[in-house]
Amino acid sequence: MEDAQESGECLVQNQKYHVERPIYNQEILQGQLHKRERTPQSLRQKIEHSCRCSSKKAKSHLYSFLPILKWLPRYPVKEYLLGDIISGISTGVMQLPQGLAYALLAAVPPVFGLYSSFYPVFLYTFFGTSKHISIGTFAVISMMVGGVAVRQVPDEVISVGYNTTNATDASDYYSLRDDKRVQVAVTLAFLSGIIQLCLGFLRFGFVAIYLTEPLVRGFTTAAAVHVFTSQLKYLLGVKTSRYSGPLSVVYSLAAVFSKITTTNIAALIVGLTCIALLLIGKEINLRFKKKLPVPIPMEIIVVIIGTGVSAGMNLTESYGVDVVGKIPQGLSAPRVPEIQLIPALFIDALAIAIVGFSMAVSMAKIFALKHGYTIDGNQELIALGICNSVGSFFQSFPITCSMSRSLVQESTGGKTQIAGALSSIMVLLVIVAIGYLFEPLPQTVLAAIVMVNLKGMFKQFGDVAHFWRTSKIELAIWVVAFVASLFLGLDYGLLTAVAFAMITVIYRTQRPQYRILGQIPDTDIYCDVEEYEEVKEYPGIKIFQANTSLYFANSESYTSALKKKTGVDPCAILAARRKAQKKHAREIKKANKVKKKAVLKLSNDVEASVKHEIANDGLPVNGKFALVDADVQDGSPDELEHFVEPKTNIHSLILDFAPVNFVDSVGAKTLKSVIKECKEVGVCVCIASCSPVMNELTRLNFFDDTVTRELLFHSVHDAVLACQGKDRSASQTISMEFHLSQEC
Repeated sequence: MEDAQESGECLVQNQKYHVERPIYNQEILQGQLHKRERTPQSLRQKIEHSCRCSSKKAKSHLYSFLPILKWLPRYPVKEYLLGDIISGISTGVMQLPQGLAYALLAAVPPVFGLYSSFYPVFLYTFFGTSKHISIGTFAVISMMVGGVAVRQVPDEVISVGYNTTNATDASDYYSLRDDKRVQVAVTLAFLSGIIQLCLGFLRFGFVAIYLTEPLVRGFTTAAAVHVFTSQLKYLLGVKTSRYSGPLSVVYSLAAVFSKITTTNIAALIVGLTCIALLLIGKEINLRFKKKLPVPIPMEIIVVIIGTGVSAGMNLTESYGVDVVGKIPQGLSAPRVPEIQLIPALFIDALAIAIVGFSMAVSMAKIFALKHGYTIDGNQELIALGICNSVGSFFQSFPITCSMSRSLVQESTGGKTQIAGALSSIMVLLVIVAIGYLFEPLPQTVLAAIVMVNLKGMFKQFGDVAHFWRTSKIELAIWVVAFVASLFLGLDYGLLTAVAFAMITVIYRTQRPQYRILGQIPDTDIYCDVEEYEEVKEYPGIKIFQANTSLYFANSESYTSALKKKTGVDPCAILAARRKAQKKHAREIKKANKVKKKAVLKLSNDVEASVKHEIANDGLPVNGKFALVDADVQDGSPDELEHFVEPKTNIHSLILDFAPVNFVDSVGAKTLKSVIKECKEVGVCVCIASCSPVMNELTRLNFFDDTVTRELLFHSVHDAVLACQGKDRSASQTISMEFHLSQEC
């Protein structure tokens, strides 16, 4: 491998190319090129073309909307089926306990977690483009849903009129509270699904790029802290209210610690035992990953053991341990979400829709890159939108991709969406047939499952050291996303983090890197003169480069950096020239006064002796002053101009526009002003590598009689050669003028 690499490097070093061509500016280049003729289409023609339907186009749209029609007929049963079955069973075994556990995060009864683990997962099989991600309940989204549900239906509102110490009243109170929170969660699923559908049909799949990786990782780390805090009361078996909004973490911790003396020891022992078993199981799966045919399903094992122990020892009656409770058998009838809640939930639904899509598409891209296939971001939006909106009619709350289940589905041999469909069928069997068996399951077991699954998210605290070494700006985004989401809540925290990320983009464009370029000898390659010793500058020529576009926000900083880096400041040169002219004029005036005094004194002494001679010559007596005035006249403008010539010996500036993507009207005016100001002090400004912005400059009326296309060049080297040619011509002209004046 190393030998091949060395031979490749030698081959590249030995290869050379030699090109002879004229020096091209944009005027010459445009004259030699012929643009392709394009007939502009009217709006009506565009609409007619988009609405025109053919069998091929209809088939393409159908396959795009229902990807299963494309891959299922080609499904290689012998190669893929066994792997998909094993993967589906393994994922379904994880789906069941996580569905029950994450329902607690969403502030709804556990059975609704099972519904959310069946309907959306099954629907994704038909509409999704990723072959490996596991759709269903996820801790972060469930936590966001729970925060909204608690905010809309707080305990204090429902408890009015109920005596919670009475068993019947307490049962009615909890039933009414849960029903209202389910309505909020279901409406959130419907609304977020509609938002995702609209974004998908409008081809807005790119919105996920605004949730940059540091932002998402900081946000999910803060969400992990929220989730962990919310599960403490279940682990300890204490009764506290659930909080949402700003400082909810602080209030939750204060409430738990204020009732720490009422900890249920039995619930704590069961929870800690489950945490230990789960951690041991995950460590075994990690260490013996290559030797185990499938991962050990510790979560379902813990659920079965916890259910058995709770039922056998009657933990509810004997020790007061809270359990899952009644799980209705069978599927619930479809219901229309509460439409009147939509105005109050829109902002939350938008945040959930974007965060859910971002997490799903990021995991999908990872697996697609690993296994060599492509995903369609817009179709993923449509698929998630259908899963959420249709699932909401069957009492499911918002869902997205689960990281832990997706890794299991891929590592256990899953090849297609069939694995996800099989995992949903396993959940369906539990709902229809054996769901009642999990009614004695202690809630502390579910809390243990949730807490252990946060291990991967807590490892993201290591990002701080990583970003500290690589990028301070990305570290700032991570920290702001974490702190804002932790203390302001997940909804306001996300908005704050996105706003801060946008500000960093503006900051980067206003604080770009400015460079002076020089030539690598005997090449047409130009690099930063401050970075490489071999790079040399041309005498009298400065090449300036900024790695940003030129627009209203940075045009002023661009001109300031240009003056500072090149040393050419037309305003300062002109001001110095005017100042020197005034100073020179004052000196001449002062000298004139001295000369006049001396002449007057001398004239008084010799007036009598010369008067006779002047009379004989026929000259006026006062003619003597004319001679003096002629001798002491102010210097000519040409003389003054020569006296205050600028010290700089730069005759040409070249602006390298290779990194420039766009120029707005303010940037064009700034550029034009720079060219004209430099021209006043005898410095020619050329623009190189500006092909990407030529059309924009033309539309902005950048060119006129003084600024022509002859100042724009195809490359930096073309501009350098042109500037050298102009300098030689100017030098020859100056030399000729000097010799002529000598002869005269």
